[in-house]
Amino acid sequence: MRVTLPTVEDTHAFGRRLAGLLRAGDLLLLTGPLGAGKTALTQGIGAGLGVRGDVTSPTFVIARVHRPDPVLGGRVALVHADAYRLGDAADPRAEIDDLDLDASVDESVTVVEWGEGLVEQLVDAHLRVRIDRRDDDTRVVDLEPVGGDWASRLAVLA
Repeated sequence: MRVTLPTVEDTHAFGRRLAGLLRAGDLLLLTGPLGAGKTALTQGIGAGLGVRGDVTSPTFVIARVHRPDPVLGGRVALVHADAYRLGDAADPRAEIDDLDLDASVDESVTVVEWGEGLVEQLVDAHLRVRIDRRDDDTRVVDLEPVGGDWASRLAVLA
């Protein structure tokens, strides 16, 4: 599935729509060049899930947990991780293991930027999200379901 998002606001709005399909145990792998809109999409997902706090890039802290806010209609936590800096590690999978993402994956929505090839083993099925940014700042988002019921869930977005 491919979606074209002309503005950052559209990227946020799409993230909110996507959040409506998400449930505890879901893993999303976000890839794309720096500045493509991975965090902007995750901000929309966080808003759609009704989580507490601002969703910001976890590049320097590696991972953040955003708890659901009942006042905002929050229903599930969002774990937002960024494996970008782990790419230079001698053993990036060991670094990922140190984050203990597997401890929270069943009870939260887990979004990992730059996590392809590092975190897929956490769950049986996941959603690959590739974001590219054109010269005019339009984002092109490709959603690739991997196993599970992702394909049928994504059909409602079409």
